[in-house]
Amino acid sequence: MAHGSKSAIARRSGFHKWWMLLRPHTLVASFVPVFLGTSVAMSYETFHFTRFLVMLISCFLIQTSANLFNEYYDFKKGQDDEHTVGNGGAIVRNGMKPGFILFLAIFLYVLAILGGIYLCMDVNNWWIGLLGIISMVVGYLYTGGPYPIAYTPFGEIMAGFFMGGIITFISFYIQAGFIGSFIVYVSIPVMVLVGNLLLANSIRDLEPDKANGRLTLAILLGRKGALALFIGAFIFAYVWEIALIFTIEATPWILIILLSVPEAVKAVRHFIGKSVPITMVPAMKATSKALTFFGILLAIAFLISLLSANMVDF
Repeated sequence: MAHGSKSAIARRSGFHKWWMLLRPHTLVASFVPVFLGTSVAMSYETFHFTRFLVMLISCFLIQTSANLFNEYYDFKKGQDDEHTVGNGGAIVRNGMKPGFILFLAIFLYVLAILGGIYLCMDVNNWWIGLLGIISMVVGYLYTGGPYPIAYTPFGEIMAGFFMGGIITFISFYIQAGFIGSFIVYVSIPVMVLVGNLLLANSIRDLEPDKANGRLTLAILLGRKGALALFIGAFIFAYVWEIALIFTIEATPWILIILLSVPEAVKAVRHFIGKSVPITMVPAMKATSKALTFFGILLAIAFLISLLSANMVDF
């Protein structure tokens, strides 16, 4: 009995190591934009389930690959050690082989490219493939290459634009067949909140990053300035999205995003007065949940609006 229990614990421990390697709190940045772009597009065109599924899987693969590249290059550049807080540092803490991590990152990128080729052929438009390739290159350059984006103040901007913006636009396009100003307006808060997820990471790692010679946005602004920007980003996202109800006659159902406010407040509260990385882990989790709830509720708002309109027509 005892031996079986130890084996079960070892198996769970092994799974946990791989799960943490994927940095699950960041994966929200891959599926929220896909759900949002798809839900808004359903007001214009018939839902294409296969395109949605392939897009969702491809984005998950791209985000996972970017995380693996992050793991590999942080290790190669000596950024991670056994004291690294968060999901990073799996190579030095858990003994995972760097070469295998790099191979897996490249392999998942290849699978994502195959998904992109399918979508390009299905919608008969190759420019979305070009945008996908650019997004993948940015994902690699985030920590790879001679001048990693993650070591500069531009990490949040690049992540927000490509994951929160470009992925939303492509998800919308493969369903609706066009890109309009409406989806751009709706997606701006998601861009901001995806960037905020990266900012939360930079705030947590401010001191270690500074010691390793990085110049992240949090380091540039200082802890107080970065926290002010973090709070301001949440406020902007809610105000902007709700304002669309009055400016471009977006569905009033958008108001249900207010249900995600408690997680945003929790994220802010867990950062206030903290400076030790390990004490800010709850803030990271709350930030990820806030983005998840905000994005999913926003997508649901458009689905409810569509369903209500169809019931009225019926």
